Amino acid sequence: MRMGRRIEVPCRVEIEKTPASLHAHAIPEGIDLRPGDRVIVHGAPVDIAFGERVSLVCRATVFRAGPIARAWTEMSAFFALTELYEVGFQPKELA
Repeated sequence: MRMGRRIEVPCRVEIEKTPASLHAHAIPEGIDLRPGDRVIVHGAPVDIAFGERVSLVCRATVFRAGPIARAWTEMSAFFALTELYEVGFQPKELA
């Protein structure tokens, strides 16, 4: 598989592991991500203690998708989205 262009950027990482929320967000700065692009974050913690919230800036490598990979990602995302469109109604007794 041929890789597209490779770009190093700063990345803001927010991780929270509290009773209110369990999430991790990595937001590359100064670049717009497009369909098919891949991001590898360097130096972010893989785990934090329960009750902690961490916000830091580290480095990320963005691998730009080529035109074929971009088109494939957009097409497959469209078909995955159409699975949500299927709605059916049936009598309560049959459910």
